[in-house]
Amino acid sequence: MRLFLALNPPPELRLRLDELADIAHAHCGGRRVPTANLHLTLAFLGEVEEAKSRVLADWLRGLTITPGEWRLDAWGHFPRPGIVWVGGQQPDPMLTALHQQLWESLEARGVTGRSGHFVPHVTLVRQATQPDSQTLPPPPASRWTYDRIALMQSLTDHRGACYRTLAQSTPASNA
Repeated sequence: MRLFLALNPPPELRLRLDELADIAHAHCGGRRVPTANLHLTLAFLGEVEEAKSRVLADWLRGLTITPGEWRLDAWGHFPRPGIVWVGGQQPDPMLTALHQQLWESLEARGVTGRSGHFVPHVTLVRQATQPDSQTLPPPPASRWTYDRIALMQSLTDHRGACYRTLAQSTPASNA
């Protein structure tokens, strides 16, 4: 099964991200990410055996993270895959530290595949042209308050990818 760890936006922010995806798609073309799939990937795990996924789900359910807040105020583009995204103008030290801590814990559990560079972002459009900074309006700043991580499974069929939550960490207020 294809897995990743993610932050899922609260409903009101998901609606705002949906609006930004519409704007990015109108300016850059490509394939718009469905509203239900909007998220921030903290760690892409790739293909994981089902038995290992159950171990990871149990680990995550027992995990509590430090709550944080992320400021989304900039567009970005990854040219090679043609991804238009929204994220922060400044690197976010809390998300970077969370990413690092998660990978250290994952690697201690035998999971490999850490990518070399972490750029916190929400993918809005795939297979898109590079945004023109002259025509793409600056995204209004949004704040994302988070307190839990989800273990997500990516399922693909003829309609594309959809994501299913397998487990979530414990919110700090419930610890």
